[in-house]
Amino acid sequence: MNRLKHFLPMVISIFIFSCTTTSEISDHVTHVAMPNNWQLSEEQASVESNWLAKFNDPQLQFLVRKALNNNRDLLISAYDLSIQEEELTIDKTALWPELDLNLRSRRDKRTGTTFVSNDDGDDEDELENSTVQEIETASFSSDHDLDFNINYEVDIWGKLSALERTSYYNLLSEKASYEEERQQLVVNVINTWFNIIEANQLLLIFEKEAHNSKENLSVIEAGYNSGLTEALDIYLARNDLNSSLSQVAEQKLVSLQLIRQLEQLIGDYPVGKLIVDAELPLISDDIPAGLPSELLSRKPQVKSSWYSVLASDANVAYRHKQRFPSIDLSFSIGSSQSDLNNLLSPGALAWSLIGNVSAPLFNGGGLLATEDRAKISLKQSEQNYLNVLYRAFEDVENGLSQEQSLKERYQYIVTAQTNAQFAAMLSFEQYKSGLVTYTTLLDAQDRLYSAQRNLIQIKQQLLENRVNLHVALGGSFTTELLENKAQ
Repeated sequence: MNRLKHFLPMVISIFIFSCTTTSEISDHVTHVAMPNNWQLSEEQASVESNWLAKFNDPQLQFLVRKALNNNRDLLISAYDLSIQEEELTIDKTALWPELDLNLRSRRDKRTGTTFVSNDDGDDEDELENSTVQEIETASFSSDHDLDFNINYEVDIWGKLSALERTSYYNLLSEKASYEEERQQLVVNVINTWFNIIEANQLLLIFEKEAHNSKENLSVIEAGYNSGLTEALDIYLARNDLNSSLSQVAEQKLVSLQLIRQLEQLIGDYPVGKLIVDAELPLISDDIPAGLPSELLSRKPQVKSSWYSVLASDANVAYRHKQRFPSIDLSFSIGSSQSDLNNLLSPGALAWSLIGNVSAPLFNGGGLLATEDRAKISLKQSEQNYLNVLYRAFEDVENGLSQEQSLKERYQYIVTAQTNAQFAAMLSFEQYKSGLVTYTTLLDAQDRLYSAQRNLIQIKQQLLENRVNLHVALGGSFTTELLENKAQ
C-alpha cells in the first residue's frame, strides 16, 4: 500500500505529460530557405506603403474609396468575417462556467364534498325527520422552487484552449483573406481605369485613321477624275476607309463595356455613363522591392495560408485531447417553500456539489481516426502554404522581369514611332508626286498607326504590371483619404 501511495503521483504525472502535445508543424515549413535578394533587383529599400498616391489622380482615388465602401462582393466577405468572429466568441464560452437560474411557482386547488345534517336537537323524532345536505369545499396550496446551477468543465488537458486557438487562427486567416480581397479590388479598379484610358486613346487613333482614310479617298477620287490615278486605288482607299470605320465602332463598344465594368466594381448601376478624362502616366522609376523574406509578414495571402497551418496544428492538439477524460463540476443551490417570502431565508437553502469524470473507452477507433485525419489535414495545409509562398516569390520575380522587358520594349517602340512618322510623311509626298503606289502609302500609314497603338498599349502594360507588382510585394495602398467614407 505504501509503495502504491508513492507510485501513484508518478503514474498520474506521466499520464498528464502524455496528454500534452507540442506543435506538429514540420521543420521544413517553419524554416523555409529563401534567397537574400531578388534575381533582378539589388534594391533593398522598404516596399512602398502608399503607392496609390504616386499616380496623383484624385478621381482614381475617389473611385477606389467608393469601391471599398460599396462593392457588393467585398461586403459579402465582410459579413463572412463577422460570422467568423462570432464563431470565436462561441468557442470561447466553453472555457467559462455555465450559470442557470430557475424559479418555479405553483398553486394547486383541491376540491371535496362535506355532508352536513340540519337537525338541532337530540329528539329521536327530530333525528328521524332530519336531512343531510351535501356541500362542496375547496382548499389551496402553494409551492415555490428556486434553483441556481453552475456547470463547469475543467480544462485540465488544455482541450478547450486548443479549440479556442483553432477558431482564433481561423479568424486571423479570414482577416488576412479579407485584406487580400480588398487589395485585389483596388487592383481591379485601377487596372480597369487604365484600360478605359487606353481604350479611349486607341479610339482617338482609330478615328484619326478613319479621318485620314476619308481624306485619302477624296484625293484619290480627284486624281482619278483628272486621269492621274487608277480605279484600283479608289477601291483600295474605300476598303481602307470601311475597315477604319469598323475599328472605330468596335473600339467604342470596348470602351463602353470597360466603363460598365468599372461602374460594377464601385457598386453603381452599369449604365455606361462614367466620364473618364485622363492620360496614361509613364512609369520610369524603379520599384523598391525590399527583401524576399519580408513577404512572410507583408503579403496577406501568405499570412492567411500560414494562419491556416496554425489552425490545423491547433486542431490536431484538440483532436488528440478528445481521447482523454473530461472532468465536469456541477454546483447547485436552491430552496423549496410554500411561502414565497421565505424562499431565500438561510435556513431554507440547500446546496450540492457533484464531480463527474467521463472517459471514452471504446468507439471503434473513431477518435483515433479523427486525430489522424487532423494530422493529414495539417500536412495538406503545410503544402498549401509552401505552394502559396513560392508562387508569391514567382509573382515578384516575374513582375520584376516583366517590368525590365517592358521598359526596353517601350524605348524601341518610341524609336519605331518616330521612324514611322517620317516614313508616312515621305510616302505621302512621294505618292502625290507619282513616285510610289498607293499600296506603299497605305503600308507606311499602317506602320505609323500600329506604332502609335503599340506605344499606348505598352504604357498601359507598364502600369498594370507596376500595380500588380506592388500587390505581389505586399505593399499597402492605404491613404488617409481612403479611410473616409464615400460621400
